[in-house]
Amino acid sequence: MSDFATRRRMMVDTQVRPSDVTKFPIIDAMLRTPREAFVPDSLVEAAYIGENLTLAPGRVLLEPRTLSKMLDALFLTRDDLVLDIGCASGYSSALLTQMVQAVVAVEEEPALIEMAVAALARANAESVVLHQGPLAEGAPVHAPYDAMILQGGIVEFPPALVGQLREGGRVVALFMEGALGVVRQGRRQGDAIAWRDIFNAAAPVLPGFSRAQTFSL
Repeated sequence: MSDFATRRRMMVDTQVRPSDVTKFPIIDAMLRTPREAFVPDSLVEAAYIGENLTLAPGRVLLEPRTLSKMLDALFLTRDDLVLDIGCASGYSSALLTQMVQAVVAVEEEPALIEMAVAALARANAESVVLHQGPLAEGAPVHAPYDAMILQGGIVEFPPALVGQLREGGRVVALFMEGALGVVRQGRRQGDAIAWRDIFNAAAPVLPGFSRAQTFSL
């Protein structure tokens, strides 16, 4: 039987801490949360490698380095309400629920929702509210949010999501340009998000987050 607790410590010590992620709540959550419980049986042995893991066509569980650095850039507090877009199997939401007041997790793929419901229940992640619907529409019924994170690549950030972030609220997103991408941290200022680049990463673009099609006659 695999010693997953040892693998979790190795993940944190070799992938997370060397990436300048040192906040105790993030480290503690990643040590406590069984990443292997949030992947299909066929990927259990690969759960702790430093790569994106494919959960469904075009959908991944972000590599530990990328996810931990995105969480670090959100400057989360215990009072925060967080929108987790594209939560997939629920791993990111299980981490977040240990750091904030509550998490609204948005997913549109039925197979991933089924996986998330089961995995979050096993992880006793009771403060996660699963919201089924198009990822790019967010979850306006529970807005405004103090922070927002997107579990995959995007090309454009939909205006509908800007309005779901409270004034001064924080967001992190991975903007893809071809095969390359950059994670940006943003803050809502009026009707727009002020972005700054943080680090490079890559992931498939989430459904609904490609550039809007333009047509000409």
